[in-house]
Amino acid sequence: MFQLGKTIVSEEIIEKDFVCNLSACKGKCCIDGEAGAPLDEDELLILMDIYPKVKPFLRQEGIEAIEDQGLFTMDEGEYETTLIDGKDCAYSIFDANNTVKCGIEEAYNQGAIDWKKPISCHLYPIRITEYSEFSAVNYHKWPICDDACTLGAALQVPVYKFVKEALIRKFGEDWYMELEKIAKNHVKQ
Repeated sequence: MFQLGKTIVSEEIIEKDFVCNLSACKGKCCIDGEAGAPLDEDELLILMDIYPKVKPFLRQEGIEAIEDQGLFTMDEGEYETTLIDGKDCAYSIFDANNTVKCGIEEAYNQGAIDWKKPISCHLYPIRITEYSEFSAVNYHKWPICDDACTLGAALQVPVYKFVKEALIRKFGEDWYMELEKIAKNHVKQ
């Protein structure tokens, strides 16, 4: 672990390789698990604002789950995306190849909204835990992402480079540039 500004960062984001391999996993991270994607409080208002524009991109089951449970839920004091039957993210959709995609991101890609998706989804496989004095930046290992680790290793793409855009979105360009310097020095050692 090392400190970078007001963050404590795991070396695993430098040492581990990762590139999503949707052709292998089919986007299981959006439909597997027991909880929705973590949401920051400021994202709740964004979801309320964009939902009318996102709704046409969603599956009927997702719309029904959202209308029944709300745009987001709370579990153990944390906000997260709504689930369909306790499993699929309500915002998940399927493409022609039966690969799971994000309905929010699809709305973004088609110019309907200007918010890509929740930061926790954008950052994955990095998970952020917020504490009063700092944020912990950790690599989350999940067996369904083994193909992403294999592809990342083959392409030699460390986690932090794979999620560069999301890290800049979360912490800023200066923070990311410092992370790159630390990563270069870490590799030399």
